[in-house]
Amino acid sequence: MFQFFKLNDPFRIIGVVFFLLLWTILYLVFADLPLTQLQMSWMLLGERLGDGLLFYRDLVDDTGPLSAGFFFLIDWIFGGSSLAYQIIGRILIFIQVIYWNSALIRYRVFDENTFIPAIVLLSLFHISFDMLSLSPALLGSTFVIFALSQLFSQTMLQKESSEATLLIGIYGGLATGFHPIYIVFLPFLIIVGVTISGFSFRQLILSLIGYFTPLLLIVVYYFWSNGLEDFLRIWPLSFTSETYQFHTFATLGILFAFPLVLGFLGYFFGVLSKGASINQQKQRQILFFWAIFAGLAIFISRHHAALEMMVFLPLISYLITAFFLGVKKKLPLQIGFLGLVVLLPIGSWWFWAENRSLQSQYFLKESANPQWPGKSVLVLDSDLSLYQDHSMKGPFLNYYLSQELLEKERTFARKVQLFRMINKQMPEVVYDPHGDFGQLLSQFKELERKYKMEKTNVFILK
Repeated sequence: MFQFFKLNDPFRIIGVVFFLLLWTILYLVFADLPLTQLQMSWMLLGERLGDGLLFYRDLVDDTGPLSAGFFFLIDWIFGGSSLAYQIIGRILIFIQVIYWNSALIRYRVFDENTFIPAIVLLSLFHISFDMLSLSPALLGSTFVIFALSQLFSQTMLQKESSEATLLIGIYGGLATGFHPIYIVFLPFLIIVGVTISGFSFRQLILSLIGYFTPLLLIVVYYFWSNGLEDFLRIWPLSFTSETYQFHTFATLGILFAFPLVLGFLGYFFGVLSKGASINQQKQRQILFFWAIFAGLAIFISRHHAALEMMVFLPLISYLITAFFLGVKKKLPLQIGFLGLVVLLPIGSWWFWAENRSLQSQYFLKESANPQWPGKSVLVLDSDLSLYQDHSMKGPFLNYYLSQELLEKERTFARKVQLFRMINKQMPEVVYDPHGDFGQLLSQFKELERKYKMEKTNVFILK
């Protein structure tokens, strides 16, 4: 099986497709894992934007604006289908895998032209089931792959390439628009462009123009939609609000243990032990710099979940490929390849199936009979399980981000705006386990007259 992918033959794509389809069928048919809190929030976001709301102005969440628009399109086309998220996620993974493999061949990152990087990167996406589904992290990482590939092209060219430098910036800006943590691409672009790729002043300015163009278009959109103030106030909170601790470092260590071992071996037996051309040395430096900034991206991320770790996958796939191409003995090659392509997806599947109780804060609780049949609900809590049985109404989707807005001192203008946000979307039931809505009612007497407390932490629209 290893020799099959080692050959540089376009028909090896069939093998990549086979493994992707095989694991997709097994996961979707037999895994039976419930939705996560994050997946529910993205589906709700797409549904609410479909009701004509403007993101940030009418709905408080920390998802990137481009991802929010993409989720709206998914809801508009497929409705609230979790299967659509699974299928589209795997389509994006296939695009990343093939594009990354083609870039490594085109820019001669390795001495051998092979499809090993494709099957390695595909296997790495199976480290955790949530990496396989559509998410802002996956949308953003797609454009990071595009940008890294363009950076590799700069190591091969002996003259300025305006198109490549502009594309590097545009891809980085789009990644940031899809997922805020990719804002780290901006300093990465400046440092790597100047120190490794040897950007001239003209190239640097051109790449920066490319980076800021998508973001400025987002600003213009919110300006014309009368939501710029809300965008500029809420979007920065994506880096400062309280963190959702879905996964511990111990959990991430278990999931990434085997790939990291192979990557460590690849560094010593594939990278250090082999000579490299000047272009290949520059490409290594680009990836290792990206590892540093990827670590910074994880640090500023407000969601500590396995799916956020996909920012490291380009580097890990590079190191593991170096291991497979650098080690000549058959036994370690076969063991490593079998473990990565077969045992890793099975082990990940088994881990999540056996440890669902340990990750109870990440998964939605099992659906029960609706507590308020047919009524719209606003949940002021990080657990979104109630939305499985009730439609959402109200402006507060992300609890921690909403809590910061509710607890801040407000000017009269902000109080008026907050009142309009709530009054525009009056939920029939408010589930308020932390007392946030109760405190809000005491500040807005008009709202207080519209709601009554049915029982502790539950308010009903009169």
